[in-house]
Amino acid sequence: MDIKHMQKEVDEWISQFQEGYWQPSNQMVKLIEEVGELAREINHYYGQKPKKISEPSGDIALELGDILFVIACLANTLNIDLTEAFIRVMEKYKTRDKNRWTPIKNV
Repeated sequence: MDIKHMQKEVDEWISQFQEGYWQPSNQMVKLIEEVGELAREINHYYGQKPKKISEPSGDIALELGDILFVIACLANTLNIDLTEAFIRVMEKYKTRDKNRWTPIKNV
């Protein structure tokens, strides 16, 4: 699924409820909450804080999916095309950072 379809599917799902989208500030808080949940899972898998035996195992991919969902909600609320935003940001990185990193040499 591409980003445009992801945004459309999120919009179709949210549009079936009278409450609709949350205010952007509430969505931002939700995004921070989801990033915190991802950080917790990363810390459990790769950091120095293993889960307690009583804690259920988490799912990093699902946490990333939650973040994508909230980002799509925020973008839809603000009428931002994430495909276009991504194209613009990649151009920024390709221009600004083109000589910043050591390229892999072809063998």
